[in-house]
Amino acid sequence: MRPAAVPPDFDGLRKRLGGGLLQASDKGYDLARRSFNPAYDKRTPAAVALCTTSDHVQACVALARNSYLPIAARSGGHSYAGYSAPDGGLIVDLRGMSVVDVRPDGTAVIGAGARLIDVYTALAAAGRCLPAGSCPTVGIAGLTLGGGLGVLTRKYGLTCDRLLSAQVITADSVVRTATPNNEQDLYWALRGGGGGNFGIATSFTFSTEPAPSVTVFQLGFADGAAAVVGAWQQWTAKAPDELWSTVVVTGGRTPTARLTGCFIGPQSGLTPLLEQFTAAAGKPSTRLVQQKSYLDAMRFFAGCAQRAECGTETSPRATFAASSRILSEPVADPAALVDLLDDRTDMDLLLDSLGGAVSRVDPAATAFPHRKALGTIQIYQKTTVDKREEAARSVAQVRDALGRIGARGGYVNYIETAMPDWGTAYYGPNLSRLDSVARRYDPDAVFSFAQSIHRA
Repeated sequence: MRPAAVPPDFDGLRKRLGGGLLQASDKGYDLARRSFNPAYDKRTPAAVALCTTSDHVQACVALARNSYLPIAARSGGHSYAGYSAPDGGLIVDLRGMSVVDVRPDGTAVIGAGARLIDVYTALAAAGRCLPAGSCPTVGIAGLTLGGGLGVLTRKYGLTCDRLLSAQVITADSVVRTATPNNEQDLYWALRGGGGGNFGIATSFTFSTEPAPSVTVFQLGFADGAAAVVGAWQQWTAKAPDELWSTVVVTGGRTPTARLTGCFIGPQSGLTPLLEQFTAAAGKPSTRLVQQKSYLDAMRFFAGCAQRAECGTETSPRATFAASSRILSEPVADPAALVDLLDDRTDMDLLLDSLGGAVSRVDPAATAFPHRKALGTIQIYQKTTVDKREEAARSVAQVRDALGRIGARGGYVNYIETAMPDWGTAYYGPNLSRLDSVARRYDPDAVFSFAQSIHRA
């Protein structure tokens, strides 16, 4: 039986943190509570804990458990549903735990508060790489725990596929190290089971690869978006592991499309592949092909190749609504997909390729279930704070329409509060095992939120 709740002792927690606790009356609170998406700026957490050690995190979890206070870890603050900023709860800010230590054997120990551009910079300095996402300010923790899609995915796998071990503070405030041989169920669940469900991860150890030379490309198509999507579905299904790509369909009176991606290797290896694509899709109106170093390629995809401030606190925020679907197989009628964006300005569909190394892992081997899919679709609507509810309705309409034409399921790192049957959508046949793991490590649902696997 769980003991009765006691009032949260914030003064005691502040002492445990060496003063690193911010409440509404404290200078810096308003900045510290902000998420990446301004849509959540009205949320007022009871406190923001600025953690720099595992002991700090243990103290936060103990307070939340004893006081029944909502608690959530935050690294980059990019949770699409705003779950890293619980209203009235405790934010465990891990950005002070962001060291990236690349060891001589090629493994990298990375603090849970590290952001991707800092991870890439440190790895590149050591001549190493890690498959991960493209947004520079996304935190390594949330990305890994949800699976971790990125531009090197087809060659090197998901980010979670590179996870050798993780240090986690579970609901009983115990520090646990999850590896293939220790806390095996927890280790399994952390690789795709979603952030916030099993505890607070404080550090990760990854295997890395030698940093490759990368050829990036972007082809723009002013018309014929359906032909581009149709050609891409066939092209990516047969692509070598070295080739990753995404098609972005942008809404409007006449939706347009662009193909962006990278090839691990020289431009000469990419050229015949692009020729195959354009033979089926048509002639592009714009074309960019450049060979880059690993770090410069990551900066290219981050959209800050020429910006010294890439990934810093001065990076712009964005108001948006979003959801996702999974392309288990090619959509039979690409025109039906493109037509969903007719007159939907400021909305994009981002079709990211899977396959390659991802598909050679059994769907039950990790918690990430979408191993055999052709790709993912992100539905992304730019908006303003006052129009976000309207944008969310528009996103939901497109999400449901995609389901009707064969793209079902969803990617948990694009989590959406209104996703129908979200447990099955995000976790598929792995949901039952994930529920068992969550109940074992968090029997009292300390880490409970609207879409947590184990809820109170």
